[in-house]
Amino acid sequence: MTSVSTVSASNTQRATLTILLAVSGAHLLNDLMQFLLPALYPMLKDNYNLSYLQIGLLTLGQQITACVLQPVFGLSGDLKPKPYWLALSMAVVAAGVALLAAANGFWLLFAASVIMGTGSALFHPEASRVSRMASGGRLGFAQSLFQVGGNAGTALGPLAAALILLPLGQSSIFYFLIVAALGLALLTYVGRWFVEHQRQTASRPKAAIFKPALSRQRLIIAFIVIGALLLSKFIYIEGLKSYYAFFLIEKFALTAQEAQLYLFAFLGAVAAGTFIGGPVGDRYGRLAVIWVSILGALPFTLALPYLDLFWTAVMSIIIGLILSSAFSAMVVYAQELVPGKVGMISGFIFGFAFGIGAIGAALMGAMADWIGMIPVFQICAVLPALGILTIFLPRTAELHPERKLA
Repeated sequence: MTSVSTVSASNTQRATLTILLAVSGAHLLNDLMQFLLPALYPMLKDNYNLSYLQIGLLTLGQQITACVLQPVFGLSGDLKPKPYWLALSMAVVAAGVALLAAANGFWLLFAASVIMGTGSALFHPEASRVSRMASGGRLGFAQSLFQVGGNAGTALGPLAAALILLPLGQSSIFYFLIVAALGLALLTYVGRWFVEHQRQTASRPKAAIFKPALSRQRLIIAFIVIGALLLSKFIYIEGLKSYYAFFLIEKFALTAQEAQLYLFAFLGAVAAGTFIGGPVGDRYGRLAVIWVSILGALPFTLALPYLDLFWTAVMSIIIGLILSSAFSAMVVYAQELVPGKVGMISGFIFGFAFGIGAIGAALMGAMADWIGMIPVFQICAVLPALGILTIFLPRTAELHPERKLA
């Protein structure tokens, strides 16, 4: 009997790991296509005579759509599961990619950015929910595996720009519809698993949900602090995604293709840091990861604008590793603050992160038109200092009172 149970448990673990890998892979494909737009910024700026402010508005259009819609889609999924919204999200992203390939001016580019943002808004809350379902209790690991797929896709964006988009031109984006088709197949498979998981869950007794003994005021303060931490992290990271290439071109006279390779190195470090942060949070506590990740990046962000090319590249990799490690921990921590609302909380975290990053990128663009890109990087270097606000977040014992009773 024990042998049968062990085999069954092993098969279940393999099945859920397959789903986690499928969701992570789809996240890679989604975020690769999402990053086609920022990866093209140097070429689009020259081709259509765009200002830095217009570049920022394209980021804003893509990300603010996700910011507004993700909590709505997440709450809708909490009220009634939507297994095939994942596949629908990829179809919407594909439509945005096709329009991006055909666009011949700012407003069509802006429309493409909004459509792609809508697809992203559909994808993230439901994909985060599936990751939690398939976690087997390893919430940080599951969230990190999901997130690292997206970060890997974003990191591949500059590589795609350097090797495909910049040499072949804007119309080469049409090739990425093949990527969308692969993502659609993966997410249809995940949707079928989602339906079967819901059917099996409905036949079992519902697990007890332990709610943290936090007052309404304490909960509000906690989410304000999380918002401030997301602001510090995502304005800086989105700023580097959108403008790091321009910073390198302006300061070191690199070509657009050379700058994309340095951006790839930074975003690769972001992917690695994201994956590391979740399991570390499972082992040592999510607050410890949040402390080190946000505040620990401050000395390096302050130094980066004043270094030569080699040390700028090294420092950007260190910043990417440290600053990105908090996100998975922050998502799981926020879900623990409001148990039973996985979709809504995931949508809020992803949406707020995308939105505040996009607004920050637009403001950075406006500032760069006024004072230049290098001073903008010097000013934004202080953002990780907001990490000190972590001191106001509830401790683990407050979030899990049931563990003291066990």
